[in-house]
Amino acid sequence: MNLKIGLSSSVDIKVSQEHTASHVGSGVIMVLATPVLVNFFETAALGAVEAYLEEGYQTVGTRLHISHFKATPVGMRVRAKADLLEVVDRRLVFHLSAEDEVEKIGEGIHERIIVNVHRFDERVQEKVRRIIK
Repeated sequence: MNLKIGLSSSVDIKVSQEHTASHVGSGVIMVLATPVLVNFFETAALGAVEAYLEEGYQTVGTRLHISHFKATPVGMRVRAKADLLEVVDRRLVFHLSAEDEVEKIGEGIHERIIVNVHRFDERVQEKVRRIIK
């Protein structure tokens, strides 16, 4: 795999009602919900590296440490960005940042692990079989 520090990707969205805290159950205020921002961060991180992964491999999130410190109202645009900071074996570390049309709204660190999709699915199915017995 040809993963290099500095790979980056971003997700641009216009905040709508479906992105709000009141809609996703993380509060009652009609602003961008933190769980939705987390999803945007993960999407950006995956987008930064997905094209560089060998066939049959994918990344899964394993750690996320973010701050969401400014509110963004419905109708305003947000950009969530992930920059690859570190590659250690299968572990990838990203710097995350997000801004709306006015200011920076969040940042953090995100780790993902590269997995073989077939082996990963086998382990998940084995876990299911343990419950069914």
